[in-house]
Amino acid sequence: MCTRIFWNTNDVAKTVSRCMDWAVSDEPDLWFIPRGTPRDGGGTGSTHSWVSTYSSVVVSMWRQGTVDGINERGLGAHALYLDPEPTMFAAVDGRASVANTLWVQYLLDTFATVAEAIAAVDEVRISSKLIRGQEMGVHIALEDASGDSAIIEPIDGRLVVHHGAEYTVMSNSPTMDAQLANRARYAPFGGELPPPGDISSPDRFVRASYFLHYLPEPQTVSQAVAGVFHLIQNVAVPPGAPYQDGGVYPTWWEAGADLTNGDYYFMSTMSPSLFWVSMTALKDGREVLSLNPRDESLVGDAASRFAPAELVY
Repeated sequence: MCTRIFWNTNDVAKTVSRCMDWAVSDEPDLWFIPRGTPRDGGGTGSTHSWVSTYSSVVVSMWRQGTVDGINERGLGAHALYLDPEPTMFAAVDGRASVANTLWVQYLLDTFATVAEAIAAVDEVRISSKLIRGQEMGVHIALEDASGDSAIIEPIDGRLVVHHGAEYTVMSNSPTMDAQLANRARYAPFGGELPPPGDISSPDRFVRASYFLHYLPEPQTVSQAVAGVFHLIQNVAVPPGAPYQDGGVYPTWWEAGADLTNGDYYFMSTMSPSLFWVSMTALKDGREVLSLNPRDESLVGDAASRFAPAELVY
């Protein structure tokens, strides 16, 4: 039950946030991956291989794939769960393939802007890779430092793209078309209903959109970052939510980025402290670095806490 929120209408900084909600911890690790890193897409059929054009700071899930991050050019990418369907991903064809677990990494390694990524959206085939024996449906949110945004959803074997600065919120199922139709029943989006308060995906989508609409213009970058974190905390679910009793997924972490200035933020819900990493400080590095973001001692600027590591996925 994750959510992504992009604030691209203020004049101070383009900022974004997302939360990771799951039945159990996804055991996140934070990575710095330098430009020039060779990658294998791990897809079915003919797999796509590439060398990263841009350095990135990313979060891995169970060390099996990248679910979130930004690159040195100010492109952000986020993978959120979408209920899997048998025809979600394209069948094997003549294109090389990238596994859904590495889709975010491929985008961050390869493209500088949303427009570039969308122009090349069909050049590779996205395929499904089981994670811990589970089929993972996924859709992708992209945004960049210009304020551009896009949502990419695999539906009936093709990638459906919603491209434009107006696509600022994404949650889980249903698909974007259905989420927008539901939101139109609420004020100030065309309807008269007040903002809902449930934690279901459609309600979180509406509530995030509602409060984003009313965020006041920030006076500083700090306020622009704080704004999106306030919003993501408004749709997050506290630790201890009773998944076994009621199917409620707790939030394990919240992340965000200042795309204008290249800073990536992270907060584990097991810690009271927010920390951040500057892409400016790391972007020219030549070796893979890693950091355990669940370390409760992390607070403030954590770029110096990264250590050399072997990239394991």
